[in-house]
Amino acid sequence: MRVTNAAASRKRRTRMLQAAKGFRMRRSKLYRYASDAVDHGRAYAYRDRRRKKRTFRYLWQARINAATRAAGLTYSRFIEGLKAAKCALDRKALADIAATDIPAFNELVKVAQGALKAKGVKGI
Repeated sequence: MRVTNAAASRKRRTRMLQAAKGFRMRRSKLYRYASDAVDHGRAYAYRDRRRKKRTFRYLWQARINAATRAAGLTYSRFIEGLKAAKCALDRKALADIAATDIPAFNELVKVAQGALKAKGVKGI
């Protein structure tokens, strides 16, 4: 008796077509095109989950830089000062403070400037 793999194959194809729901035209109806579309989409999703982390870090740096320049300091000096002051806030938290609570951020700038002066950095 000939044994086929029909049930497993059908299940696999159904799962692929289910993943392609919402795609346009034959990319959601026909297995061959749906398979290519889903594979392509999953590759982009994998790549962009990593890219998202980079993009947000750039955004946080831009926000911190804008706020520190408004307070009369540069981004690199500010981060150097916070490291010298042993401040454990990450860039995400700093960007949030810079965007929402300006007086608190100005206090952080003063902490960074004080640490830079204690360190002996010129031009502050």
